[in-house]
This record gives sequence, structure tokens and C-alpha cells, in this order.
Amino acid sequence: MDFKYRWKNGAPPSRDQAAQDGNLLDESQFATSEDHRMAEDMARKHLNVPVQTADADIPPLPHAAPPEEEIG
Repeated sequence: MDFKYRWKNGAPPSRDQAAQDGNLLDESQFATSEDHRMAEDMARKHLNVPVQTADADIPPLPHAAPPEEEIG
């Protein structure tokens, strides 16, 4: 089964590589970022790799609060 979009490196990545990489497809073939995101989701489903969530770039744990300053 062939995929209708161009892969980023000219060939489909392995499942391990696809799970780690952010972009699998050549970005120049899309007019909008929404089209690119939808095609990336389709590519991940085609490779049987989990789809990235919208908050994938946000760390799961919050940053630690700065230590309290000593008061006089």
C-alpha cells in the first residue's frame, strides 16, 4: 500500500524512528500548518505509530517554584 504524501527523507521511516521524530512528511507540499498536521496524523496511522497529542511539546511536570528568599 502506497502513501499519497512525500516522506521527509524520501522513504517511510521505521516505526521506532517515526515514534521519536516530530515530522515524518516533507513540509513543502502543504499550504497550511493545519493540512500538515492532519497529514502527519494520517502518516502515523499508516505506520501504526501513536498519534502525537497537541500538548506533546509541553513537559508533563511543572517547573519547580523558585526557592523562597530569606526574610531579614
